[in-house]
Amino acid sequence: MNIRPLHDRIIVERLEEETMTSGGLYIPDSAKEKPQQGLVAAVGKGKVTEDGKVLPLDVKVGDKILFGKYSGTEIKVEGKEYLMMREDDVLGVVEK
Repeated sequence: MNIRPLHDRIIVERLEEETMTSGGLYIPDSAKEKPQQGLVAAVGKGKVTEDGKVLPLDVKVGDKILFGKYSGTEIKVEGKEYLMMREDDVLGVVEK
């Protein structure tokens, strides 16, 4: 990726939701909601405090995260869609 986010921002690639329910029903595209899970594609250096110190981010590239429904700004890089958001918008990291 040719973009490095600044400060406490991260770039996230949305993970696709399943198109079939557990009961075997197909969910059409018009009824699907945008997924609220994603993979971190790039991270900034960290949050800068008032006294000039840089606090490193808790998330790192490759982490699977959960975020709010309306979090972030959609961007398009090299034909792929990503979300750019602050680390504060991340609700949690999915552990394996």
